[in-house]
Amino acid sequence: MMTMIPFLPSLFIAILLVLGGIVTLIGTLGLLRFPDFTGRIHATTMGNTLGTIFVLLASAIMTYYVGDRVMFHEIVMVIFLFITSPISAMLLMRSYTLREERIGNNNN
Repeated sequence: MMTMIPFLPSLFIAILLVLGGIVTLIGTLGLLRFPDFTGRIHATTMGNTLGTIFVLLASAIMTYYVGDRVMFHEIVMVIFLFITSPISAMLLMRSYTLREERIGNNNN
């Protein structure tokens, strides 16, 4: 059974999906553009998190209008993303910093 979604919410969902794809693409291009590890990890982490949030927000709005299930999956995914992405970026940066200190390439 198909449920018709009004025009304005469907337009807002489409804009969020396109915006999420663009932000994720910009973060991925930052991976190629920045010369050092610190810039690369920042660009990909921010692009990944923000782009996924836009897509999940569009999915939550779609779920609200379709009404076939609760938005539990989107909420769990946002919580999981907000916990794992910054922690993994922090641990990668910490290992990079410790490695740089160990080999003596301190750029400060």
